Amino acid sequence: MNRPIVVHSRAPRTRHHGVGLIEVLIAVLILSIGLLGIAFVQTRSLSGNNSSMARSMAVVATYSILDAMRADRANLAAYDGVSVTANSCPTGGSTRAMRQIIAWCTELGARLGAAASTRGEIRCTGSLCTVTITYDDSRIGAAGTSTQTVVTRAML
Repeated sequence: MNRPIVVHSRAPRTRHHGVGLIEVLIAVLILSIGLLGIAFVQTRSLSGNNSSMARSMAVVATYSILDAMRADRANLAAYDGVSVTANSCPTGGSTRAMRQIIAWCTELGARLGAAASTRGEIRCTGSLCTVTITYDDSRIGAAGTSTQTVVTRAML
């Protein structure tokens, strides 16, 4: 049997020693871009979590004053029309309602920041009360400020 003879021509082998500097630089560049992306995502996540916590604290503060009002239903009219600012809480509470309002104002300052932008208002119509808390959540604003408002309505 006649078999065809196949001649393979091989290119001369050159020895390749190690990794080229350009390959290392490109790998480091790609890795650093990936790490910067991860850092950015982590930063946005923390910012969102802090904003969520502030909102939860505002909700807790609304329930706090509503519970105090529920415990003091006889003096519900004393809470109507109250407006407090966390950086200048009222002082000298002689009535139970006033002491509760002072404590609530102090709580607003401690939880949401004692700034002029942190405010709380209470409005009641009969036994239906609305508690509004406004605070600055600069973590989510593009220009550094973002006013957030939490409104809770309850029948007392």
